[in-house]
Amino acid sequence: MEIATKSSPLVYDSSRPQLAIIEEARELYRYRDLLWRLVHRDLTIRYKRSTLGFLWTMLNPLLMMLVLTIVFSNLFRFQIAHYPVYLLSGTLLYGFFQWGTSQAIHSIIWGGDLMGKIYLPKTIFVAAAMLVSLVNLLLALVPLAIIMAINGCSFNLALLFLPISISLTFVFALGIGLFIATLAVFFADITDIYSISLTILTYLTPIFYPIGVVPDRYRILIQLNPMYYFVELFREPIHGGVLPEGELILRAAVIALGAFLIGWWFFTKKSDEFAYRV
Repeated sequence: MEIATKSSPLVYDSSRPQLAIIEEARELYRYRDLLWRLVHRDLTIRYKRSTLGFLWTMLNPLLMMLVLTIVFSNLFRFQIAHYPVYLLSGTLLYGFFQWGTSQAIHSIIWGGDLMGKIYLPKTIFVAAAMLVSLVNLLLALVPLAIIMAINGCSFNLALLFLPISISLTFVFALGIGLFIATLAVFFADITDIYSISLTILTYLTPIFYPIGVVPDRYRILIQLNPMYYFVELFREPIHGGVLPEGELILRAAVIALGAFLIGWWFFTKKSDEFAYRV
């Protein structure tokens, strides 16, 4: 890519070697204004015809928590102190991952027409979907704080760790979103397969139940689930009022970075073919 001046157009030099994963990151940063416009558009469209608007982001998890609390706390024998907080914190973080990665697939399909007409960094569609999901998560922290106050949970300095928990989960989800969206471009069945996989993953993640009730011989299935570590990383400062252990933080960081690098590499490697397949 030749250096452009005010008087000369931007010219692409195909003979100059480019490292795709770095070049894509540069282009995404260069188009950051468009990224924020896409996020604003998606948020506006989602709540445009809703009377309550963004309040649904807060009411939806509360209603879901109420139903699940009644079901799980009465039908199962385990007892967890401040169970509504335990349940809501896990539900919110998993919902952030689930919604964001699912929308990443649809965002690439939606952006197919634009890809064939104008130049855009293709990662911008997935990044926008994940940022919209992040905004929803941040808004949902308000009802979570209300439930914490009602249940008598303490608000202490451990909560200052939450930005790290959310950031690591975001990096992991972005990597998975990029990887799954790329597969979906080439294999249409991936959308349905991934939807089913998310349902299975929901029950393999200790959202509704404590890991202690899982028999030892099956606990390996939980520990092989990456979302287990991110849910615990998010939940411990909220429900337990303590900082996560160093080993948990390290595992989550390694998983998040690994997923992001693999997803980003795979996406940029195949993105040149998107316009012909979407």
